[in-house]
Amino acid sequence: MAMNSQQYIKLAGSLPPRLTRFFARYPPQALLSQSALPSSSTPSTSSAVSDSTASPVEHIPAGQDGLAVPSPFRAQKHPVTGKWHDPVFSLRRQAELVKLARQHGVEELLPYTVKGTEERLRRRAENGLRVKGTGVGQRVKGKESERTLKGRLEKRRQAMLEMPQMIQTWKERGHGRGWKKWPK
Repeated sequence: MAMNSQQYIKLAGSLPPRLTRFFARYPPQALLSQSALPSSSTPSTSSAVSDSTASPVEHIPAGQDGLAVPSPFRAQKHPVTGKWHDPVFSLRRQAELVKLARQHGVEELLPYTVKGTEERLRRRAENGLRVKGTGVGQRVKGKESERTLKGRLEKRRQAMLEMPQMIQTWKERGHGRGWKKWPK
């Protein structure tokens, strides 16, 4: 994403207010990394001296993901108390922001979220449609008549194959002369 600052300003002017407010509060990592590169590229003669006298601007507290700014889409663990804080944006609001950013072509500037398009596509490829019976070795339940159709047709086919023998036996022993099968 090699855009200069004028292109970013023009893009920001065309965004809806909701996205503009979001990007003002949580600047994209691409912008933060570009702005940090020129200041951190100055060569130092003594690494020990430069570490101890580094300005506080360079030591931005990192989030849990190692990012300079914690993601507003993820829960954060408080460093002192160890308690978890909910994400700033709920899953519903994340989905709304992602849809809005997708419409304006800036979805890749958003922080990682489970509601993002690439994550949804990855999950769809991994899990499939998640409709019962569509996986490998699975069958849709169906109605009882549909489930037992093959067995009934096979039973009927066997009966038709044995029919000549049954007729012959009926003629010999039918009408109460030792006939034990159906029909009585």
